[in-house]
Amino acid sequence: MPYLVDEPRDVRPGEELDAARLEAYLKAQLPALHGPLSIRQFPSGFSNLTYQLRVGAQDFVLRRPPFGSKVKTAHDMTREFRVLRALHPVYPPAPEPLLFCDDPEVIGAPFYLMERIPGVILRARKPEGFDCTPALARQCCVRFVENLVQLHAVDYAAIGLADMHREGWFVKRQVEGWVQRYAGSQTDDIPAITQVAEYLQHHCPPDSETTFIHNDYKFDNIVLDADGLSKIVGVLDWEMCTIGDPLLDLGVVLSYWNEPKDPSLGLIPCFLTHEPGCMTRREVVDEYARLTGRAVGNIAFYYVFGLLKLAVIAQQIYFRYKQGLTQDPRFAPLIFVVGALGMMGVKTLETGEI
Repeated sequence: MPYLVDEPRDVRPGEELDAARLEAYLKAQLPALHGPLSIRQFPSGFSNLTYQLRVGAQDFVLRRPPFGSKVKTAHDMTREFRVLRALHPVYPPAPEPLLFCDDPEVIGAPFYLMERIPGVILRARKPEGFDCTPALARQCCVRFVENLVQLHAVDYAAIGLADMHREGWFVKRQVEGWVQRYAGSQTDDIPAITQVAEYLQHHCPPDSETTFIHNDYKFDNIVLDADGLSKIVGVLDWEMCTIGDPLLDLGVVLSYWNEPKDPSLGLIPCFLTHEPGCMTRREVVDEYARLTGRAVGNIAFYYVFGLLKLAVIAQQIYFRYKQGLTQDPRFAPLIFVVGALGMMGVKTLETGEI
């Protein structure tokens, strides 16, 4: 289905790059490049900015931090580049990184260049004319879970990433960290978020295991083969990856897995999870447990954590919007998303159902 291949658009106002400086830098670093530079932008995503660079007949992807962001640890280009360089040889869906630049004189911020993985990314809106059969929806879900299991099986020490592992209680550290991030970007009083945060702080389970985790694994960070959508050819957006508890990663997956019975957030990461044949959150958990043998009896905790984390990310972006650090109109309604995610968390705490 080549017509579904994800394509860039014109660069959003206020997020332009200095094309002349960038072209001169790239051609100095990569002398084999020939032809003029053209720049377009991939429009989706709310965090690090992603651009398509075309030099002659060659396509690349450039990643840089968002304009106006002060959250340095969330947009560490050096770390992201290093992880991809180590991960790509053993986990091919991770894009191959090609070049890193920490000179702010080039485009005003650190950035890196990587290969472009062409393919289909299934986003919130169902493409016109796309026939998603129940069998195809199911196949995509199965492959999605299998690929997550494959990632969690990577030997992070063998590829030189053992130093990313911090000793101590990972789950507790993550809960406290995201609660603090919320406090640092809070703009409104949302009781549901307060209730969820207090519950998580007082009910942290011990770490179940330690693996390499993506921390933002969802369908709109997955690139599918245009000739066979049940095949995953790329996994994108590695800015939050780390070494930690795989069940926390699974909880984040579930927080993005919007079902038809869920309240409307106005923000559905992928239409596929509403299609006939698609797995439910419970089925995703059961398949993951079957493939890994991991115990998932306390999965509601990890799901609620995922909802809180997603709410905090939305809150941080909304905070930047309120401060005037970005003009992107998509950010204006995010405060309502924060509240809705908090209410979903409260409902799960009351019912125990994911």
